Amino acid sequence: MTNLTRRSLHGLAELVLAGPQYRSSGTIRLGVGGGGFRTVAAPELTVTADALVRGDGRRVDLAGRTLGEVAAAAGVAIGAPENLYPDGSGAAAEDVVVLDGAAQILEAFAAGDAALRALSGDVEPVLWPEHFDLGISLDEVNYGVSAGDSTIDEPYAYVGPWKARTGDFWNVSFGAAHPVRALPDLLAFFEEGRRTAAS
Repeated sequence: MTNLTRRSLHGLAELVLAGPQYRSSGTIRLGVGGGGFRTVAAPELTVTADALVRGDGRRVDLAGRTLGEVAAAAGVAIGAPENLYPDGSGAAAEDVVVLDGAAQILEAFAAGDAALRALSGDVEPVLWPEHFDLGISLDEVNYGVSAGDSTIDEPYAYVGPWKARTGDFWNVSFGAAHPVRALPDLLAFFEEGRRTAAS
């Protein structure tokens, strides 16, 4: 996986899925499923490791295309949700999609989605397009999986209490975080975070 891959997937999430969905359905929330990540309202779109799949089953190959070309082939107007958040992917319509190691990010999101649903079955995990992380909030604590960023340069799981905690479990400024590859059981990590945050 490369930073270009992460930026490409983030750009797809923000500019090709979340923006059109927000303009059509009024929500930026995305979900995990279908072998990748997807919109949760119209237009029905899913990004996999090699294609964008429309609700009618039509596939748009991603490799070698720009984000703008992918959006046009999918029949949506490219663009991020407007006036909602200051940060984002930094991606642009002319960026060429890079997919080296994309499966690593998608697998991390799938594992995170399963663990978050097991942690709390009544809270729907959301893939947020601005930071490109999957998360839930329970009892003033955020739990989730990030595709990677300046904190950890690969997919990582995190527990982020709204109020700072101290102790051995908390290893980053916003709480606790570890690479997904280093955690054999994501649910166990989230459960330990829940117990530790409550103590």
